Amino acid sequence: MSDDIAFRTATDLVAAYSRGELSPVEATRAVLDRIERLNPAVNAFCLVDAERAAQGARDAERRWHRGQPSGLLDGVPVSIKDVFLTLGWPTLRGSRAIDPDQPWQEDAPAVARLREQGAVLVGKTTTPEIGWKGVTDSPLTGVTRNPWETGRTPGGSSGGSAAAIALGMAPLTVGTDGGGSVRIPAAFCGVFGFKPTYGRIPLYPASPFGTLAHAGPLTRTVGDAALMLDVLSRPDSRDWSALEPPASSYVGRLNDGVSGLRVAYSPTLGGASVDKEVAALVQEGVRALAELGAHVDEVDPGFQDPVDALHVLWFSGAAKSVASFPPERRTDLDPGLAEICEVGARASAMEYLDATVRRMDLGRHMGVFHETYDLLVTPAMPILPFTAGQEVPGGWPSRRWTSWAPFSYPFNLTQQPAASLPCGLTGGSLPVGLQIVGPRHADARVLAASRALEEARPWAHLRPPLAAG
Repeated sequence: MSDDIAFRTATDLVAAYSRGELSPVEATRAVLDRIERLNPAVNAFCLVDAERAAQGARDAERRWHRGQPSGLLDGVPVSIKDVFLTLGWPTLRGSRAIDPDQPWQEDAPAVARLREQGAVLVGKTTTPEIGWKGVTDSPLTGVTRNPWETGRTPGGSSGGSAAAIALGMAPLTVGTDGGGSVRIPAAFCGVFGFKPTYGRIPLYPASPFGTLAHAGPLTRTVGDAALMLDVLSRPDSRDWSALEPPASSYVGRLNDGVSGLRVAYSPTLGGASVDKEVAALVQEGVRALAELGAHVDEVDPGFQDPVDALHVLWFSGAAKSVASFPPERRTDLDPGLAEICEVGARASAMEYLDATVRRMDLGRHMGVFHETYDLLVTPAMPILPFTAGQEVPGGWPSRRWTSWAPFSYPFNLTQQPAASLPCGLTGGSLPVGLQIVGPRHADARVLAASRALEEARPWAHLRPPLAAG
């Protein structure tokens, strides 16, 4: 019974609370029990505050008993990626260079919005140091593992968040995505991950990775992600680049469907090498879109891989992010992070501006492309999850994570909304993700298309074998 409660969606939980069929205390207890039992196998959480969560659940229970819930998520257990400032909890970002013994007196916008809406914060999830790579291991918290096969990586940098969702360790979590860090682990862990248009979810402090960095939900269902986005997209004056609040609820537009939409399907995005099982499962998902009434063309957007521009911006941001670390602690950095920081510190202003020009050209190119096509569909990842604790698969020709994530980072450069949704399991029972990309500001369209596929090819019932543990 406890496990059944832990796998209920946030939408279901709120409805059950309103009917008096379930208590936030029961839901929180179920989640904390799963964390206690399963976290040792995957290392998804770096901080769990059971006492504080239990108190929050009791407070929510009293509000529901009075018929006065405090918000859309009152009593729903939620986890937070350990890059978001959280009142009363240290935010260490996977780094030994950050002092935990200092005042932690502020919530980041996403955390503040969740708290205002009554969410029960249960803990913080793991990240690679400062979220710098597409897998999740760090000098501070060690290796995080894939819930489907613990010898493999969950992806990253929101790998702890995705693993937690897959195992019923709370129905909601919020991560960050600067080059794929929500969508990569969503694909590798078999959950739904959404990177909204840049600025849709306010961020503070400003990311050293600049306007590449987005915040986004990871959930088991599209409905929960839309509900979460309705909360997280509320304004915060601390982010000067945030968009104004949306005109309508994302939940309210989930059933818009895909009938009549013009969909471009790019199986390789211009030449990426894709695993055969991945390609076949994504193709099945595209076929389902066509069956739902979308007009699908197999066509590439026609841009060259922007990885060189991404590296200038990303490596420079990494160098900036560690600039305030005490010099005596630099030797504690993740070796890969230290390498890219050295490269980034040498980048000139002209190189940075050249990369920005390349980025603007790509954004213009995709804007024109979306005058013809309402959505773009690609694989979320070209490969299956590989050995945990490695930045790249064994024998891989490149040493950097970006070389195996060609479908994700272009759409951080362009700031477009993009979702990774499960589209099946391989013969070896590993999840595969399909990516849906929309033009800037078409967040509701991406969510509605994701919902249509979810209803046509349901995935929420698929759970890792470890989930039964």
